[in-house]
Amino acid sequence: MNRKLLDAKKMFAFLVSVSILLLVGCNNSPTGPQASLSTANQAMLKVIESDSAVASFTPNYNEESAMSIIGKTTTAIYPVRVGQKMRLVSKNFTYTMVGDTAFGTYTATFEGVLYVAASYDSSTRTQDTVIQKPFTTVITRKVVLLKLNNNNYDSTNFDWRVLAISLPDGGTLNSNIMITKLTMFMPDGSAVIINDPNDYYLMRGQMQGRMHAHMGWGNMPGFIRNQKVTIQVTVSSAYADTDFVTLTYGADMNGMHREKLKFNLVSSTPSGSGYVKVYERSFVTRSFPGFSTAVINAFPRQVVYDDSTPVESDTWGVPYFVER
Repeated sequence: MNRKLLDAKKMFAFLVSVSILLLVGCNNSPTGPQASLSTANQAMLKVIESDSAVASFTPNYNEESAMSIIGKTTTAIYPVRVGQKMRLVSKNFTYTMVGDTAFGTYTATFEGVLYVAASYDSSTRTQDTVIQKPFTTVITRKVVLLKLNNNNYDSTNFDWRVLAISLPDGGTLNSNIMITKLTMFMPDGSAVIINDPNDYYLMRGQMQGRMHAHMGWGNMPGFIRNQKVTIQVTVSSAYADTDFVTLTYGADMNGMHREKLKFNLVSSTPSGSGYVKVYERSFVTRSFPGFSTAVINAFPRQVVYDDSTPVESDTWGVPYFVER
């Protein structure tokens, strides 16, 4: 939902680069009649949603019981636990065909409730009330798929292969807070730097390893078990107060082993009518292998510390895997 689109020059270069690769690797692709839009769309959605980069997002976005953040301030309420429960209500995939390749946007709309378990007394962590704030978010990804079989289209068959998929980006429609940069520091001393999740693609399947770091294409970050990882995020905010920026991670496909942490403010600099802030947090990967997504949620402070302020949020995600 971060409403940033590839400009014309970028998209042209993107299409040319992918087309060259596909011509080299897929000269023997069969040809045949095009599938109907509805049948092809169903097949594409099925393949997209089975990809680990997509499937691992919702279990970490829907925090449910991960309400473990403690905080005290001098505002009207004093949060003891904060968490959001998200429900996927609609999904869509729109695309353009270039030969046997589909270039499209996957959109997922969520209805959520932000739960703030709070105290009216700053001297205690005893919960006095639970404030519920409903809100709606839209999460988008860019996806590149290759058509594998032109003759047997069926919504129950996997006739498409995901070649590359961007990182998730979204939030509420009206928001005065926006994540503008994310840096994930890797164990080998390198860093994954993301300035636009919808323009940073993870290569999948046969594309893995072919175009590393080319035009924002890279491999999914990988770590060993119980490894410390540091993430730094830059946030543009209309508010002077320290924002409520969190990291939810570690959940498997069934939502088990979810963890949640609060980012620490590193710096805040006035910029125009708002502020540019840098937040940082380290986490430790889980002790068993598998895919997960590190989900970063940014809320203005008053959303969590005031019982009547409506929800404003921005969300980025970074899929990763923990090796065996």
